[in-house]
Amino acid sequence: MCIKEKVFTFASKQDKMTISILQTDIAWAQPGHNAQQAEMLINECKGSDLYVLPEMWSTGFATSPEGIAETDNRSLKWMQEIAEKKQAAVCGSLAIKDVDGTFRNRHYFVKPDTTYQFYDKRHLFSYGGEDKNYTRGENRVVVEYLGWRFLLLTCYDLRFPVWSRNRNDYDAIIYVANWPESRQQVWDTLLRARAIENQCYVIAANRVGKDKECSYAGGSCIIDAKGMTITDSRTAKEQMLTAELSKEKLEDFRNKFQVLKDRD
Repeated sequence: MCIKEKVFTFASKQDKMTISILQTDIAWAQPGHNAQQAEMLINECKGSDLYVLPEMWSTGFATSPEGIAETDNRSLKWMQEIAEKKQAAVCGSLAIKDVDGTFRNRHYFVKPDTTYQFYDKRHLFSYGGEDKNYTRGENRVVVEYLGWRFLLLTCYDLRFPVWSRNRNDYDAIIYVANWPESRQQVWDTLLRARAIENQCYVIAANRVGKDKECSYAGGSCIIDAKGMTITDSRTAKEQMLTAELSKEKLEDFRNKFQVLKDRD
């Protein structure tokens, strides 16, 4: 199968990038409430270039999407409003019913001018039945914003290193997730591995709280290309994590220790 690649651009460039992760406790199937809670966190942290929400941040992880997945773009419109108001990008995934009638776990990246790109989750979580009702994506998506290149991935994608392999086409991976507490150690280990093997930053937003199936302990974090933690959530509570990334430091490390040129 031919896998298409999409790369999107946004005007100006900058060396430093300030990222804020929203580690939220998602109320089941309550988009309005979840947007309100997220906005409260965003208002506590001004000046970020990018705000990252978890997977299915407006509803919770709904493997049976009928009646829960959004059909009116309500939460996407909220993301656009926040992006414009804060003059920052906002990303996170939503359960949506597409115009063709299929359900998608769609990871949106919304820019300050309200334009957006999206990645449809490639690896649907078959163990939990996500593959029975959702249609998987076929496109690998890299978004360019302020001179930084972000590979968009979602939760279960973390387990598949070939799909996320750095082809010298991105600087950071953004993972948005509803990753359960029972597999927290796997989350921590794989995030660090992806950063090291791809010589990139990893930005990982996970939720906290409970739904009908699982408990979630967060573990949201930002990791550098050496596998070192820049910031992480030390408690399983709703919170905002903020850190500054440096393109210069990343490129210096890649030039000094050229692992990627020897990749398979």
